[in-house]
Amino acid sequence: MPNPAQWRQAISSNREQIRVLVADDQPHILEAVELLLQPQGIVVDCVRSPQLALEALGQTDYDVILIDLNYTRDTTSGQEGLGLLARIQEMDARLPVIVMTAWGNIDLAVESIKRGARDFIQKPWENERLISLVRVHAELHHALRHARQLEIENRILRGEGMPEFVASAPSMQPVLELIAQVGPSDANVLITGEHGTGKEIVAKLLHAASRRSRMPLVAVNAGGLPEGTFESEIFGHVKGAFTDARSDRVGRFELANGGTLFLDEIANVPLRQQAKLLRVLETGELERVGSSQTRRVAVRVLSATNADLHEETKSGRFREDLLFRINTVEIHLPALRDRREDIPLLATHFLTRNCSRYRKQVTGFSPAAMQQMMQYPWPGNVREMEHAVERAVLLCRGEEIEPSNLAIAFSRSSAQSIENMSIDEVEAMLIRKVLRRCENNISQAAEALGLSRAALYRRIEKYGL
Repeated sequence: MPNPAQWRQAISSNREQIRVLVADDQPHILEAVELLLQPQGIVVDCVRSPQLALEALGQTDYDVILIDLNYTRDTTSGQEGLGLLARIQEMDARLPVIVMTAWGNIDLAVESIKRGARDFIQKPWENERLISLVRVHAELHHALRHARQLEIENRILRGEGMPEFVASAPSMQPVLELIAQVGPSDANVLITGEHGTGKEIVAKLLHAASRRSRMPLVAVNAGGLPEGTFESEIFGHVKGAFTDARSDRVGRFELANGGTLFLDEIANVPLRQQAKLLRVLETGELERVGSSQTRRVAVRVLSATNADLHEETKSGRFREDLLFRINTVEIHLPALRDRREDIPLLATHFLTRNCSRYRKQVTGFSPAAMQQMMQYPWPGNVREMEHAVERAVLLCRGEEIEPSNLAIAFSRSSAQSIENMSIDEVEAMLIRKVLRRCENNISQAAEALGLSRAALYRRIEKYGL
């Protein structure tokens, strides 16, 4: 786990500038608000329709939203504004919304307060009152956000609901900072890095740090699903949709509704299925296979891959528009060979856990064993180290783990002949070489090995590759 100073440094921030979004169809109103608030040091963004307001909210964090209730000429019902208010509530119920109403319609203003607006102001407004409302609600929003971050920090430091995460190397500091900054938001995050670097752990941390933490985190190996069952697994199906559909099935998006969906190996999703993923991410709507009923879901999507998606888009294997949707923020995890300062901490962490698990009295690593771990390139990264230490604990007969217990030297030397290796070791070595030759492209490696993608994934997991 990171130490308290690291998390406090990652989470703490200076006093924030106020940013306001104003939605009104009348240009002179937008101009008046901008001229009033900007001299106060307040950043103002203006839009002229509910749809543009929602798009702006999806791209920028705001402290206060000012919305009109009517956007169509000669309309005074306020339904457009109330609908916009409802959508904002769905996106972030904590975001303060101030309603602007033109006709002194108190009933409509009261209705908006009932539906979640924090306050209202009548047009034409008193300048001092509008400035005061914006400042008060923005400062309250800042205070609540900082309180939420402090709560997250304390939970992390106490380890409450957080997965174990060992990271003290300088190369890991940007990762810690991004987790702290992005975790509390609903932003879609793309987690990149080699196999075994801890992408799923980061996804769990992001979910645990969010306001969705009490809702489920649903993980799915998106690249490992056969194309024929992809839609059924992800979107669900209804009884009779196909031969084996003997009952209704809830898909992963619906299971994650209100929570977080973790799509691992996103680069390996077939192009035809990428279009269907994109639609759900854009609209929040889906249909189960065999059904025409549209269902709405509110899901935060975290994706992970070991591939370079920018290169995949250039080669036409991954949709650029889907990349934009999943990549609001990218967190890149360095390989273990690039964070060697963490090797002793990780080794001790895995040693303690496995000693407890197997009830072994092993006190530590011999200097030679630790030196071997520090020099080893760890092609399988943290996952490979975890398996190596677990195996060493099981094989160790003394108080300290020796190099012979680790059984990692053969990977660094060609001196050991294949005759001395087990079948599993030979298979693991072959898979590792093919993955390296195919630049970790699962589809190409599976074809070269004569395996299905699902079978290759099972072996990768088995051997900690």
